[in-house]
Amino acid sequence: MEGEILVAAQLSSLYVPTQAHHVQVPTAKATDFPVSADPNFPAEHAVYSTVLQSTQTGTFLLRVLHEGLILELISLSMDILPIRFVLQSPVQSAPALTHAGSLHRLIIPLRENQDLWKNELSNISTREYLVKAYADGVKGVVYVHGTHCVAVGLENGALLRLDTEYSGATGSTDIWTETMFHPGSFLSSFTSFLSTTPSEGAEIVALASHPWPTDVGSVWSLSRDRVLRYWKPKVGCVASKVLSLSPGREATPSPSSSTNGVKPQVLLYPGPQSLLRVFTNSGDDDRIYVLVFIPTPSLTTSGGNFYLMVAVGDHLHEIGYLPTSTRTAYCHLQDFMILGDTLFTLWDGQGQSTIEKTLLRFDDSSVDAPIWKIEVLLSSGSLANKFFEVIMRPGMFSPLTLRLAVESYTTACLNSPGPHPPQLSAAYATIGEHIAAIVGCTTVLHPQYWNALKRDWEGFIARCREIERSSRGPLAAIVTEDLPIHLYTALSLDHALPAPPYGLFGLLWANCLVDILHQDLAFALADIIHDLATRSNFRDNLDAEAMQDITQRLSELPDLPNVMKTALDVIGGLEVVKAEREEETLATISAPRSEWWRAITADYAIVTANARYELGFGLVILLFFLADDLKQWNPALLAEIFAVFRGVAVMRFVVRQQAHHTAQSGTQDVSASEDVVSLMENMHVTRTPGQLGEPSSLVHRLVHFYAHNKHDVCVAAHEFWDSAGWLQGISPSFAAKLEVSFCEKLRQLGYFQTARDILAWLPRTPAVNYVLGRLYINIGRADDATFLFEKLAGSLGPDQQLSADDRMALTAVLTDVDLTDDPFFFYLHAAALFRTKTLTYQETVFTELAISIAPAEYDPTALWATVIKGYTDLGLYDDAYTAWTVCPSEKQKRESASHLVYQMCEGNAAQTLMTYNFSGFADEVEDCLAFKVRNADPRARPNYSRILYGWYTNRGDHKNAALTMYQRARKLRHLISSTSEVSLVKETCEAYLIALNSLSLADPKTAWMILPGAVDSEHEPRKRQKLRKIPEDRYTPGRFENEVVHIEDIQYEYALLTAQVDIHIRHQSSEFPLPPSSIVLRLTELNCFDRALSTARSLKVDMADTFTRLTMQCLHLSREPDFVLYVARGSSWSGTMADKAWRYLRQSLAFHDGPETDYRYSRTVLETIMQHQKAPPPPWLISVLEVHHHEFLIRINLRYGNFGQAIEHTLSMIHKEEARLARDPPKNAGSTWLPYATIDQVLIAAAEQDVVDPQLAQLRTEISARMKRVEKLSNFTR
Repeated sequence: MEGEILVAAQLSSLYVPTQAHHVQVPTAKATDFPVSADPNFPAEHAVYSTVLQSTQTGTFLLRVLHEGLILELISLSMDILPIRFVLQSPVQSAPALTHAGSLHRLIIPLRENQDLWKNELSNISTREYLVKAYADGVKGVVYVHGTHCVAVGLENGALLRLDTEYSGATGSTDIWTETMFHPGSFLSSFTSFLSTTPSEGAEIVALASHPWPTDVGSVWSLSRDRVLRYWKPKVGCVASKVLSLSPGREATPSPSSSTNGVKPQVLLYPGPQSLLRVFTNSGDDDRIYVLVFIPTPSLTTSGGNFYLMVAVGDHLHEIGYLPTSTRTAYCHLQDFMILGDTLFTLWDGQGQSTIEKTLLRFDDSSVDAPIWKIEVLLSSGSLANKFFEVIMRPGMFSPLTLRLAVESYTTACLNSPGPHPPQLSAAYATIGEHIAAIVGCTTVLHPQYWNALKRDWEGFIARCREIERSSRGPLAAIVTEDLPIHLYTALSLDHALPAPPYGLFGLLWANCLVDILHQDLAFALADIIHDLATRSNFRDNLDAEAMQDITQRLSELPDLPNVMKTALDVIGGLEVVKAEREEETLATISAPRSEWWRAITADYAIVTANARYELGFGLVILLFFLADDLKQWNPALLAEIFAVFRGVAVMRFVVRQQAHHTAQSGTQDVSASEDVVSLMENMHVTRTPGQLGEPSSLVHRLVHFYAHNKHDVCVAAHEFWDSAGWLQGISPSFAAKLEVSFCEKLRQLGYFQTARDILAWLPRTPAVNYVLGRLYINIGRADDATFLFEKLAGSLGPDQQLSADDRMALTAVLTDVDLTDDPFFFYLHAAALFRTKTLTYQETVFTELAISIAPAEYDPTALWATVIKGYTDLGLYDDAYTAWTVCPSEKQKRESASHLVYQMCEGNAAQTLMTYNFSGFADEVEDCLAFKVRNADPRARPNYSRILYGWYTNRGDHKNAALTMYQRARKLRHLISSTSEVSLVKETCEAYLIALNSLSLADPKTAWMILPGAVDSEHEPRKRQKLRKIPEDRYTPGRFENEVVHIEDIQYEYALLTAQVDIHIRHQSSEFPLPPSSIVLRLTELNCFDRALSTARSLKVDMADTFTRLTMQCLHLSREPDFVLYVARGSSWSGTMADKAWRYLRQSLAFHDGPETDYRYSRTVLETIMQHQKAPPPPWLISVLEVHHHEFLIRINLRYGNFGQAIEHTLSMIHKEEARLARDPPKNAGSTWLPYATIDQVLIAAAEQDVVDPQLAQLRTEISARMKRVEKLSNFTR
């Protein structure tokens, strides 16, 4: 079998420009040569490319990019980043000479391993030579003939030859010899004369020489006037020959019109072209052959002619010509090459690449040119979907092409008049979304809408093809066809196939109908096919001639079942390297193949998959034609046919999938640290998702895992499909190990939808169910995964009913579980899978299932913890508490109780928490809640203080309930400031009141609390009793004294807080918090006597100042009746304002002054009155003090000079004491005591007055009588 196909890879999808190594090439000649950037030509498309080969280092691709400013060297054999040389001036036609006249020699050290230049970047050296002939800006075609010679074909037809004796010496400059040769023959002058401009025809457009290394130093050139010249070193042009446009005609046609009305083109197109090759024949190395191509773009019969010449001595002889086929009409010859005696040509036909080949005969000009051509097919679906699938099909257009086409299309739409759709300015995540959104968005609904939409899509495809066509240096490889590709190509070209054994494919090729598979095999395949054929009227839809033709051709095939087996062997046959041979092959290869090698392997795998599908599809259609006879066939043969067709259908589906950048690998091949190192190697730290360097084909990515052969593309592609296992099936009722493993690999790589679509082709075996369950977990369908795993668990265990194939397939994907064990370990495995995706409910369910069948020797404590935590996290608190109750481990119950309590509190389920008793572990609940009360922010939710308070209250522990709320109040109290919200104050007051209420419910004998000591206990507003047992200097660091808190202490703090807040809010006090004395003083100053007195009483603050001010106000009212004093309590009293004030003062003293204060405030009032007026004090005040502080009345009157009142009060005191003695005889000496010192002062002070008080004598008489009576009593007691 002979035949080759063209497999190619888009370099822009393999290598990211920003990740390449960049090397600046210095120059000694400053230049400002302008670079004319063509907007229609992408900068990343090569203007020149060539392939360099070496047995030591492999194959390299050299490209010229960015309009000649960048030289890129790519290894096609090793997996290494490209290297780019940045020039200061653009190169001319080939990478040797720049427009500025600099000839650069780049010396790159290479290692004979996969590293190549990876570690030699710093050792790269450059050498430069300034060509003297370029001083005047000469331009031409450059041809590099090895390391010692460079030829330049100039526009005037001359040849500039540069030679050097390169010795490898170091330095920055080179020494070259320049030799200029001019064409001097008469023939060349004559042909130049015939052209419009003498210089146009002489322009050299192609140069060639024998491939290097060689000792042939001659060069051949082809000018625009189709003159082939033969140049020898040091001699110049020794021979020339004019080549005609059409063989058999004169060399230079007349300018008159041709017979078909089209004027033939006399001159070739200007600019460098690939029209010339020099080679030697393997059978005759002494003769040098020259093959020249002369294009004929104006002819409709072919694209041009090849002229075969031979150089003998100093002469050129024409051997013959080779016309191209009619398929090449209006096509452009991209390149051609000679391998042995075969000529290969690469044509660009309207954006599609085509290869023709022919055998070169050195005695005639006959040619046999088989053609292989890639067709663009549209699939079913809407119009837009059809075009979109073609555009996005892997390998159709490169990502660079699509991006440039989108930019061009968007620019064209934005430049059109009228309003622009918003789709043109929106941002999109992927290039596919961008294309689908903008193409056709400017088309409006009208009767010709569909035609306009179709033209819009066709225009976008034309843009893509134009950009692809502008790639002047495409890279491809010719690979030998395998048998299915060969048969498919022959059928596509209507070539006859040998029958037998391949005539059956020719019969089936024209009768492909619809794709029918995805059929549940509940019945025999023969019955299923017969039923489908009957219901679809398969035979009735064929005309009589087709029926007769098919029947006749089938009758010509002997033993149809055997022919079918042969066809199956062809479709499913793969060339795979044997294990022993593969080990030898791998041992001889030290470096992996490059990304480009994997890309063309993937391309070949795509081609063979499509070919096998088309051939296999015909076999299925034939079964429908033979539906009535299938019951006599071997069922195994039918099963194998459908199994093979299922395989090729899946293969065809896989090759149509893209490798989107959103797919994430489940298992990373490279660690994160290694990835960081690789990114920072060239300081390209950022890696944007979806860059141009990512492979666009899914097969390209899978080749890395399945294809290991590194010598033959065909064998590597066959290895890929063989490892995938889709051509090894024998029945559609089984899912083989490799098939299931392939789906699992897709799932691991993150291609979930692709894996799901492929799994739909497979029967629901245990292995398929497992992979599908894993897939459902990845895409978020946890319930479906649960159902499949529960179903799969029934197939495991010692009594399992798995077949050998199912066991093998399941073992391949379920590596963590022994299939002979109980389902217990599978349940654990399933729970772990759900755990990785935080699917708590499913994890909990499978953990419970594992507990239910756990072996006796297995400790389920950790499993119970998972169940309790799972139900708790899900908010299923009743289930969690039930699991906690039945958990056999007390240690685990204690550890899980706190988590359950915290989650219920945070889940607003405190009411439910109160219904659980946590028998035996209530202390654990109280401890964890108390911990939160102590450490959590009291303002945050949940309110742990309230929850713990409720817990204690429900259990009748009112003291701890009060302590909890009191601690909350204390913490909130420290958070209150002058800028605090009212709600915080309300919460604090509420906490104090709740604490008071709870403590009042406790036993009065124990209505006190012990508050753990804290750092700020020394700064409390009121000192409390402390349990001083140990000296402070003996305390452990961080420990403090405990405090005893009584109900009065809580009342005091509550009153203080309310007073502080009230004075701050109502009276706009800038200071906060005020001390108790300052609060009372501030209220007194504001004449808020009710609140001042009540606050002072609550806070145990002295009220002397308050009563002093109140007395002053009363005196003021007595002197000025018009003065107003607002007293809330006396608003309804009768009388003047002064009467009301004095009445208010009297009632306030009666309420706040008494024995507990020793009538201190009454004395203060009296003293204030006597300080500010001479009028006598109110009688009610004198009456109170006479009863309780008679001596004070005497002294105060003496102080302010009221001697008469002092004498009167002294007499009153003596009379009172005398009456008491008369009632109660004295029992001791102290009972007859009187303040005699004060009485003496009264007597002395009264006697010193100018006017003696009349009562003074009476006082003296009363005192004498008193003394006598006391003396008698003293004698009597003796």
